[in-house]
Amino acid sequence: MTTSPSRSRVTLKLATSLDGRIATAAGESRWITGPAARAMVHQQRAAHDAVLIGIGTALADDPELTARTEPAPSKQPLRVVLDRHSRLPVASKLAKSVGLGPVVALSTGDWPQSAPLDGSGVERLLVKPAQGEDEIAAALRALAQAHGVERVYVEGGGQVAGAFLRAGLVDRIEWFRAPILLGEEGRPAVGPLALAALADAPRFVRVAASAIGPDLWERYEREHATPAGKS
Repeated sequence: MTTSPSRSRVTLKLATSLDGRIATAAGESRWITGPAARAMVHQQRAAHDAVLIGIGTALADDPELTARTEPAPSKQPLRVVLDRHSRLPVASKLAKSVGLGPVVALSTGDWPQSAPLDGSGVERLLVKPAQGEDEIAAALRALAQAHGVERVYVEGGGQVAGAFLRAGLVDRIEWFRAPILLGEEGRPAVGPLALAALADAPRFVRVAASAIGPDLWERYEREHATPAGKS
């Protein structure tokens, strides 16, 4: 598979129940998957240039997003939060751990002149999409230009996953499924895709599946249309 040099290659990580839920209705999500799956996620973080989440996940879970592997990686991935209105708290684990590796708060909107992150060490990156450019595509372009990011590991939440899928910018899915069911009231792993027809659904090919502890680990690659005349 080849990727356009104008943007980063995107891996979407999902850690869900069997019915595709990432949390209970009350937001409880630690821990859906087991220790082996979580250890693999840390390895996958270390293999990427950047780890990205939305501000909703940052506020709800207060993650640090470092790659905690044994041995430790030689370099931590860039930690990125999509933060349109500069809501990342200065007391968050991300802001307080900039000494472990850089953190970027990225917005495609307009920040207030004075923001809580001022002086925290968190980089604020304001992106202006070009005419007709999707905001997610603009964010990837900015990360590539500003930090040389070529591989992005998207960890959620559901709205961010849906935005990347709607934009057609997910190249790979790493899906960890725990043997539990959370039901309709649980929070979905993927937000709205605004599909008009089944034919519009993003399609992926499963390229690997294996047990990892009590969980199932599946890998999917984006399906590409077969060129005319090929079969």
